[in-house]
Amino acid sequence: MAIQDIFAHTQSLKANIENLSVDDLKAEMIENPDLLLLDIREIQELVDLGTLPKAIHCARGMLEFWASPASPYFRDYFQESRRTVVFCAGGGRSVLAVESLRAMGFSNVAHLEAGFGGWKKQGEPIEDVSQTSRWMRRPKASDES
Repeated sequence: MAIQDIFAHTQSLKANIENLSVDDLKAEMIENPDLLLLDIREIQELVDLGTLPKAIHCARGMLEFWASPASPYFRDYFQESRRTVVFCAGGGRSVLAVESLRAMGFSNVAHLEAGFGGWKKQGEPIEDVSQTSRWMRRPKASDES
């Protein structure tokens, strides 16, 4: 059996989930003050590039553990029917995250189809967390001289 093309797989999964445009998400951020906006990128992506305003970071690898009330890692901002929108860099990991949350029983989840990159490309606001994160930004090789 051949290994499945992950890009084809995530593309096919999009047919069964809610895909938000940048403009859709902007409207939701205004209309729904209880929106749970999850940045599922790796911590270094968050520190190096920033995040969307009011987003909560939850690395993709911890999502299910933080979302499960039975887990010792549970975070109480995960609620079964709370509107939850996830995003990653380009919209691939977030598709898988939405599928996983839905399989767990979350009923009101979507993802930002264009990802953080699409948000940034449209010139939308970015929150710089590099100064407030307990994780540090690595200096570039050219900065170390």
